[in-house]
Amino acid sequence: MANSATLAAEPEPIALDWAATALLIIDMQRDFMEPGGFGETLGNDVSQLARAVKPIAAVLDAARKTGMLVVHTREGHMPDLSDAPPAKLERGAPSLRIGDPGPMGRILIRGEAGHDIIPELYPLDSEIVIDKPGKGAFYATELGDVLQRYGVENLLVCGVTTEVCVNTTVREANDRGYRCVVLADGCASYFPEFHEMGLKMIKAQGGIFGWVSDSAAVLAALSPTAAAGGLR
Repeated sequence: MANSATLAAEPEPIALDWAATALLIIDMQRDFMEPGGFGETLGNDVSQLARAVKPIAAVLDAARKTGMLVVHTREGHMPDLSDAPPAKLERGAPSLRIGDPGPMGRILIRGEAGHDIIPELYPLDSEIVIDKPGKGAFYATELGDVLQRYGVENLLVCGVTTEVCVNTTVREANDRGYRCVVLADGCASYFPEFHEMGLKMIKAQGGIFGWVSDSAAVLAALSPTAAAGGLR
């Protein structure tokens, strides 16, 4: 069974054991992706993030067919905001702040419609969803325990935004010994130049934080595993 492959990536190809690899999809939530959510309250053009949806959907479908572990994350806070530090709540001058009522419920609050993941990438009941209060997916979450329990060593990382939650999570993962491959077309930013620089930071200096690849390379590398009937 084809359970490993060499993935085309920068700064160099990387050999991956698919059985020790997880797909980590960062914060593809309505509050960031759709009009009326937190991203728009900050003055951003949320349509900039739409370009990542189809590439992520393609890789997600392939991961499901092969039986790869899939983990989704959602940034948001408890209804009483007890896990939201004042420095985060008070920052900047958005049109609506975290916790304020918006078109999709209270902004960036767990359980509200805006906090949930967009329909195109909605998790299966069997997939893991990590709710996080910060930018990084490891901070104040059970993600580390989950990955350890499943024997994960490698992470295929995608989601939004490239320079904030994706970059922060990759740096956290790198410090914990995970090998991270970021999918360039499966990430996006409200600022295209930040997307470009965020990817350059990850792969610089021989891959100081990880590798950068794309959805086509992942699909090509996964296809023999899918043809062999998956990982299990």
